[in-house]
Amino acid sequence: MWFLPEEAKDLPPPSLFNMNSAWLAFSAGLASMFHNAINHKPPLKSGVHRLVLMTTIGWYVGYHVTKREHYYFAKVDRDMKEYIQLHPDNFVAKDKKTFAEIVEPFIPVR
Repeated sequence: MWFLPEEAKDLPPPSLFNMNSAWLAFSAGLASMFHNAINHKPPLKSGVHRLVLMTTIGWYVGYHVTKREHYYFAKVDRDMKEYIQLHPDNFVAKDKKTFAEIVEPFIPVR
């Protein structure tokens, strides 16, 4: 695809059933029904081919938006991990404390 760089092809493909696809398919189908309603046609009965086409296009676009989203977040994670490796003095591990050291001692009130 023209909007994904070559390094995005190394990522695993997203699931076909994802939220972006579902929402965009629903929105495109709703837009098709809304178009029928504006033109004073029965929204569900007329233009079923257009409804199916718009829903399919919405699903396709949603799938590729998800691919782009996965690439973007993988790139951000890679850049953050590289920054942490280059600047280890900024990310020093804290001393581990037990739970008893964190909370105050319990004194029952009678």
